Amino acid sequence: MIRKARIEDVPCIQKMLGEFAHAGRLLPRSLSELYTHLRDMFVIDGDEPDRLAGCCSLHIIWDNLAEIRSLAVAHAYQGRGYGRLLVESCLKEAHELGIRRVFTLTYAVAFFRHMGFEVVDKNIFPQKIWADCLHCPKFPNCDEVALVIDL
Repeated sequence: MIRKARIEDVPCIQKMLGEFAHAGRLLPRSLSELYTHLRDMFVIDGDEPDRLAGCCSLHIIWDNLAEIRSLAVAHAYQGRGYGRLLVESCLKEAHELGIRRVFTLTYAVAFFRHMGFEVVDKNIFPQKIWADCLHCPKFPNCDEVALVIDL
């Protein structure tokens, strides 16, 4: 059901992420960025050909730190536990890679807390702030919440 993303998934991933970005729920991702980081991404196939139910990325930041990002489940597939399955896949891969700490910046605080993440001050992640956040339209007034889980 869950698999690593493939080249042919990228346009669908970008469209899904774009819908959530338009609603202010996450950052948009360019085609170039999605192709470059394709190996980071997990997907769940939808009921129809060429349709995805959801996606999520595990982005390695440093030797002991990775980020869960671009978690999106298409509206028609929400409430089925797909978000949890995607995050669990990312956490399993992080563990297999030897990464000890995973964080996320999100508005879905209750969801991640239910999965064992704890709220932290986002200023403890300076690499993240300067890498992606400088390009965010909300910078420096970010209203996302940082959460972390130790594996």
